[in-house]
Amino acid sequence: MLKTSARLLRLLWLLQSRRYWSGAELSERVEVDARTVRRDIDRLRELGYAVDASPGLGGGYQLKAGSSLPPVLLDDEEAVTVAVAVRAAASSIGRMEQTAIGLLAKLDQLLPLRLRKRASALHSVTISLARSEPGASIEVLTEIACACRDRLKLRLNYRDRGGNVTLRTVEPLRLAHTGRLWYLVAWDSQREDWRTFRVDRVQRLVSAGPQFRPREFPGDIAAYVSRSIAQVPYRYRMRVRLQGSAAELARRIPSWCGVLEALDDESCALSTGADSIEALAAQLVLTGADFEILEAPGFVSELREIAARLERATGVG
Repeated sequence: MLKTSARLLRLLWLLQSRRYWSGAELSERVEVDARTVRRDIDRLRELGYAVDASPGLGGGYQLKAGSSLPPVLLDDEEAVTVAVAVRAAASSIGRMEQTAIGLLAKLDQLLPLRLRKRASALHSVTISLARSEPGASIEVLTEIACACRDRLKLRLNYRDRGGNVTLRTVEPLRLAHTGRLWYLVAWDSQREDWRTFRVDRVQRLVSAGPQFRPREFPGDIAAYVSRSIAQVPYRYRMRVRLQGSAAELARRIPSWCGVLEALDDESCALSTGADSIEALAAQLVLTGADFEILEAPGFVSELREIAARLERATGVG
């Protein structure tokens, strides 16, 4: 039988790993009888853990939220995953660098050497390419996430592509991210339609509330966000035919490059856009597929000039 302190740690880990445990399940996992489990649960309560018990034949135990955050017990894989995820998130979410550094310092002190090496391996061989534009702040992201969860209306100051700031009242539905940017999908009360909002352009959350009755979203949210991103009024827009199946190309082409549309089993159309002709050409190269221009109003000659520059640079022709 495990010693009392070891049993308490084991019980705490089990209660944190799942929402609800029956008394019989805990007895089996900790290898003690039901009476010992009850005594150990009482000891956890004395230590400040809010453990709720339901009586009866089918009764059990549940760790509830308390007045303070208890120590969280992680297994090896969970600890490594947290460390890697925190490092990655710190570079894509604004104003969380100091918090992330503090958390990683605590993890480094607690992790065994074998896990510390695993957790730091990815970071040690990765270069962070800083973006010029600020990312979405952790404070704004968490407030929006809470509003989505609790179905609270949001009033926010939002800066559009032209730099104009307007007060918007929205019913938030979901957050989406592309790996580079975060987007809010919400019902816009002024436009009376669904809209996507770049979270890094939210200047200030004015207020949250009251609650609203959620609307049914018409279609697939992920597909809607992809279309919204691709259909931004860029200066240059074009449509090309790519060689390859929709499934194959969707795995290879980033969603922010444009909207894919299957034409047949062996080809797809890609609608894409950018604010410069060079950026547009780069996005076409990123597809990694042969393509045929279907629509490129007025700037085919500019694409030819870019192709000519590449030929001159590589000594072709």
